[in-house]
Amino acid sequence: MWPTRPSTLCLRSTAHINRLILHGHYPTPYLYHRLVTTQHRLSSSTTTINGTTYKTDALSNVPHNIIDKVPRKLHLQKNHPVYITRQIIESVFPAPTYKYHNDFNPVVTTHQNFDSLGFPKDHPGRAKSDTYYINGDTLLRTHTSAHQADVFRANLSDGYLISADVYRRDEIDRSHYPIFHQMEGARSWDRAKVSNGDVAAAIWSDLEKLPTHSIKVQDPNPPFHDERNPRQAEHHSPAEAEAIAAHLKRSLELMVVEIFTRAKAAAVKADPNFVDEPLQVRWVEAYFPFTSPSWELEVYYNGDWLEVLGCGVVKQDLYINAGVPSQLGWAFGIGLDRIAMLLFQIPDIRLFWSQDERFLNQFEGVSDDLGSLRRFVPFSKYPSCAKDVSFWLRSSSAAGGNTKANIHDFHENDVMEIVRSVAGDVVEDVKLVDEFTHPKTGRRSMCYRINYRSLERTLTNAETNDMHDEVNKALVEKLGVEIR
Repeated sequence: MWPTRPSTLCLRSTAHINRLILHGHYPTPYLYHRLVTTQHRLSSSTTTINGTTYKTDALSNVPHNIIDKVPRKLHLQKNHPVYITRQIIESVFPAPTYKYHNDFNPVVTTHQNFDSLGFPKDHPGRAKSDTYYINGDTLLRTHTSAHQADVFRANLSDGYLISADVYRRDEIDRSHYPIFHQMEGARSWDRAKVSNGDVAAAIWSDLEKLPTHSIKVQDPNPPFHDERNPRQAEHHSPAEAEAIAAHLKRSLELMVVEIFTRAKAAAVKADPNFVDEPLQVRWVEAYFPFTSPSWELEVYYNGDWLEVLGCGVVKQDLYINAGVPSQLGWAFGIGLDRIAMLLFQIPDIRLFWSQDERFLNQFEGVSDDLGSLRRFVPFSKYPSCAKDVSFWLRSSSAAGGNTKANIHDFHENDVMEIVRSVAGDVVEDVKLVDEFTHPKTGRRSMCYRINYRSLERTLTNAETNDMHDEVNKALVEKLGVEIR
């Protein structure tokens, strides 16, 4: 949580908010939260998420605007675009082979999120600038893979899909949001359960049962490469690695066909003269800490190659540590929000969090009839208001020019979090437009342009000025910068 200093603010109450509203001034989420909860937070060493109370410490950095959205669970809201996208993908991976897990707790341990997957201690994903920590041992999951080891250990089915809200501190623009939704999928085979222990033969047999497709696939590389994309030679034979890769690729190609066939149908509904290019996909060698060999799947869309997902052969250590050493298989991860934006042609990720009926009503009934899926129709675009904020970084910081300071004491994501905490979803994007290092003092100056635009109404100039003033004050209070 953000540290708060005692001030006269502590003496204010909801009566002050009522006076603001009476005079036509609606407090921003940041101001409202400070007025109502500052006194409590001064003496509190706990935070409550989804009804459970957790101890906080020096590492705690989950702001109120994130905690407030944790219960929303968009992937479980019927007729929401994220929910519909989940439905479409699940239809490609049928029960009982695949079991669906859609309601895991977003609060996980650092062991679940990082250690169980083999993330090194110095991995950038562990940084406080990237991850929302509740305390040193607990955090809001940054990916659905945080549950992978637990699901392998439970061993309830041959395959599974996990859909969940995940949390990462990130930049502000139309395609990034600190809460988004992922789907994790996996398929496993057990040497102890297949005929003669011949896993490769069992996998090829299962592959023959999968549907076929007619799309063009570019896959110029071998199933594994000892240097670029190695198999796990100490655990998997060449035949096993090749069979797993083939089953993985066919399964995910079928998923892409399902998604983009529905996207094309929606496009034709919107424009009967719509002409689409034949669907093409390609496999690109990649690296992930918990799979090897690994790939990214790209789709040729709108004149460019679009990365859709990452996947690979599960690191055998994950199965061994989960107590199922005789199993082996594949896993993948895909971003539901990104696919939903493409599927429905939604131009701004903030819309997913809107409760405006003009947005939500457009998808009514689609969950019960996926054939009725249609593209989003923009209902209005309100004017934007761009304002700049320039500041000197602390001279005591490494980023501010002090070579002896901790290089991690300033991160751009800190600026993004402060802006979000002040203005919420009213901010469309934040961009660094200028930076300057003083030639004599070495101090560093930065200028960010904040684009304010509500999705639901026109902001008044007075409102925007008030929010921008609060941004400036919060930057000074939280980061110790000097406004220019």
